[in-house]
This record gives sequence, C-alpha cells and structure tokens, in this order.
Amino acid sequence: MTEFLGLALESSMALAPLAGISDSAFRRLAREQGAALSCTEMVSAKGLYYRSPGTEELLAIDPSEGPVGIQIFGSEPDMIAFAADKLKDRPNAFLDINMGCPVPKVVKNGEGSAMLLDPDNAARCVEAAVEHGGGKPVTVKMRIGFCGKPGGPDVTQAGSADAGPAERNTYDYVGFAKLMERAGASAVAVHGRTREQYYSGKADWNAIAEIANALSIPVAGNGDVQSAEDARRMMEQTGCRMVLIGRAALGDPWVFAEWQDPKAGKRYRSAEEISAMMLRHFELLRQIKGDRTAVMEMRKHFGWYTKGVRGAAELRRQVNTAADACQMIQFINDAALLTAGRR
Repeated sequence: MTEFLGLALESSMALAPLAGISDSAFRRLAREQGAALSCTEMVSAKGLYYRSPGTEELLAIDPSEGPVGIQIFGSEPDMIAFAADKLKDRPNAFLDINMGCPVPKVVKNGEGSAMLLDPDNAARCVEAAVEHGGGKPVTVKMRIGFCGKPGGPDVTQAGSADAGPAERNTYDYVGFAKLMERAGASAVAVHGRTREQYYSGKADWNAIAEIANALSIPVAGNGDVQSAEDARRMMEQTGCRMVLIGRAALGDPWVFAEWQDPKAGKRYRSAEEISAMMLRHFELLRQIKGDRTAVMEMRKHFGWYTKGVRGAAELRRQVNTAADACQMIQFINDAALLTAGRR
C-alpha cells in the first residue's frame, strides 16, 4: 500500500499525462491493469476561460478511472486562478500544472517547460491555483532544465526561451522545486530530462534523487521506466514516492499489472491477447467519442499494440485505410490470426 497526496493506493505506478493519449478510454484501461492513478491530457487555462471547443471532452472523468488529476497549462496567474476555481467542483483528485511540455507551440507562449525560465512567475501560478482550487492538492510536473544535457552549464539562467543550446546542464532544478514547495505545491513530478532533450538521451535519475532529498513534499519520478522492476529501481535510487509511466504504456497497458504480479507485465503476449486488448480499447473509444473519432484514433494505437508482432507490418499499413468501425474491428480480428505475438 502506498500513500500519495492523501490517497491510499495499491501501487506506486501511475499513468503520466500524455497529450493525445491519456484520454478517458486509455485511463480506464490503465486502471483496469493496476495503475494507481492517472492524469488527463493537458487542458489550456485560456481554453477554459474562452470556452474553447473540445475542452469539456478533455475534462470528462468516469468514476471507473479511479483517482485522476486534471493537468492544466498556462503562464498567467490570473488564468491559472480562473481555471482552478472553475475546476474545484470537478471529480478530480488533484490539479497538476504542466511545467515540462517541450512542444514549440506551447513553449513559444511561455508555457510548459518555458515556465522553468521564470521561476517567480511559476511560483505565482502555483499560489493562484492553491488559493482558488477549493482545497484540492496542487502538483507540478517539471523538467530538470530548459537547455543543455545533464551535468554542466545551462543557458536557462539567461532567461530566454530562445537561448541557444548548451553542452551541459547546471539549471538549479532543486531551487526551482523548492520554490514550488514554498508556493504551496503538495507534490512535484520530475521528468529527468531537459527541454532540449525532449524524449531522447538518458533520463537523469540523480537529478530526481537530489530533488526528492531536498523536499519535504513527495516527489514522483518520470523517465526511462519500462517495467515495474524499473519503477522499483527508480524508487530505491531516487527516493521518489510515485513513478509515472508514459511512453512505456503505449500499446502495453499491461505494464501496470506487473507491480502486483511480475508475471503479468513484460512477458510474451500472444496475438490473440493483443487483439483482445485492442478490441477493449476500441470499444471504450467508441462509447466515449463515437465511431468516426474512435476509428481515427485507433489507427495510431493499432501501430503501438502490434509493434514487435511478427507479420503485423502489412496490417499496420492497411489499418490506415479503415473507414468505419466494422473495418477497424476486422483489422483487429485479423491481428488475432497472426502466428506470433510479442515479447
């Protein structure tokens, strides 16, 4: 049993927020396989304010998902305050502020990982969320710097999102995390890469450990965790209290089952098992989003589910021609007829 944000959880593995991925359907699958908690896709604070189309869909949470946090992004404290107040009566267990997204269209607006370049403003955003959030825990998802690779000078201190790359990273990630704690954050999730790295290179678990050792609030670790064994190793090496699983769960929601049963996770899966999970995923998408959107979104998931399955290459090419639910189901059933699964 694990305690995190006042919640009694049976696992220390959580589904990380993933734009375009961690929708209600995927969160339900992760929960069914044993994910302790999860988080929505990023929701724009300005989008809430201006009632942008699609925002309401991103906020939908089904009781079967278990504890879910809503992740918002924005760089203006008044907008963050508005969002926190607007969401305080929602069924989310906590409110997370994204300070790690590396995507250019987010960064150019001073949001996501660009928040690392203005720690004082980031702290004001946390304070606003805490003040207006109705008492719900506020958490921060951060990276360990903006430019540079782990271990040397970082131009983040120049204070510009347009600053050029540096060879090494000396961003004061511990100081940033401490500032978030002083601003009222109940926990900090740390992706052990800089913004410049995106998702390449090796995550710096030592940086996660430094932050975990310096804070009195719990820290969640993220980066280079492919299994429950990796998650336990991260917790032992860093002292983090929760581990966020992101890309490792793509096409493999079984990864969360491995925490309770090592034999349930990264093992050989028959083509029939993979197909059955895809059918479950597709049906959830149809229930939530309707057939047309479900077909479009299942195309990418089909590729992830069948990655490494021998004989699936031609099916992956063909599935992009699926025009309706019947055709998608046929492709998924065809995948069950393949002779080899995946290790």
